[in-house]
Amino acid sequence: MTLHAIRPSRFPWFRYDGYSFSLGLTHGGDAWLSGHSASEYDAESGRIVVRGGMTGQTRTAYAKIEAILGAAGLTFADVTRVTENVTVAGIDSYAEAAVVREEIFAGHRPAVSTVVVDRLLRPAALIEIEVHAGKGGPVASSPGGVAEAPDGTVFLPTVLPVDERGEVVCEGDLTGQYAYCLDRADRLLRGAGLSLDAAVTTYDHTTPATRDVYRRTHEVRKERLGGAGVYPGAGGILMSRLHRPGVLVALDVTASRHPLEAVNPGWSRYDTLTYTPGVKSGGMLWMSGFAALDMDTQRAVHPGDVVAQAEVTYEAILRVLEAAGAGPEHLISTIEFVCPEGLRDYRGVAEVRKRLLREPWPASTGAICAGLLRPEFLIEVFPAAVLP
Repeated sequence: MTLHAIRPSRFPWFRYDGYSFSLGLTHGGDAWLSGHSASEYDAESGRIVVRGGMTGQTRTAYAKIEAILGAAGLTFADVTRVTENVTVAGIDSYAEAAVVREEIFAGHRPAVSTVVVDRLLRPAALIEIEVHAGKGGPVASSPGGVAEAPDGTVFLPTVLPVDERGEVVCEGDLTGQYAYCLDRADRLLRGAGLSLDAAVTTYDHTTPATRDVYRRTHEVRKERLGGAGVYPGAGGILMSRLHRPGVLVALDVTASRHPLEAVNPGWSRYDTLTYTPGVKSGGMLWMSGFAALDMDTQRAVHPGDVVAQAEVTYEAILRVLEAAGAGPEHLISTIEFVCPEGLRDYRGVAEVRKRLLREPWPASTGAICAGLLRPEFLIEVFPAAVLP
């Protein structure tokens, strides 16, 4: 099925031509939107600016999203998942964004993921919002904020190690908190008639303070995931802080009602890991996060060069697409996390995208993290694609 870029006839915030991403893409009755902040062109200064506090910025971001959805023949009632990327500087006022969201969705209940990021690419931006929508909205919603899209994709809200009383569990214990989040995700999926065996991706966010013990999460993942014979795709990003004090991990899980099929271009390193390069399910190809890794030697390559690392990263993604019978024209979404050390040359990554990817450019989000699980990495990309 062909992807189409969404091109609103009126988009007063900035000219959207010339970038290596689309405002959003449609795929049949579905739409995937890039992350949108309150950025807008200021004619007086001749620059892109961001104005206002959390409430104003959230309203502007959702106004853009409404315009893009409208150009695709969709409305907020069709939204199945919202991902709100909130900066460390904005997290203390995040409740204001929730008020705006409640007002805009007016009782409609998409799944809501909240990703705390160190910063957004526009330094003054406090929030950047991604949306997935499908004609008619969720076909089913389950307790706990789970929403099922018309194509059988099941979105969970961000899972935190916080119990029903609102207290953080397993204080100071990353492995315990990780296990709690996986078990909580399993209970949410069982409420939708599935289990963790149906997970297609698990993306986790932790902090640099637990980087040295992160490997211990391997065992709790091995005990709980892959029960149907296919481990999900996975990615791990480090942020300076998470949603509240004491929280060491935040977990985002996506699942599918369709059978899963592992996709591996032949990389043996995955034989002992608890995640898979790609997972086919329904009409989608869900993928792990990729960085500049030599798949044979498992060494990070091009230390200190974010552009060269991006090239290796996107070439790995293309290998997975090829193994799934797809190509760059099927890439529907990319989320790029870049480290502060890579920011200086980050603009060069757009040229890599233009050279290796194809129009219509995927919907994309970019955020700045505190670090990646391998300290040598400067960029990691979470991709998703549709199958031809």
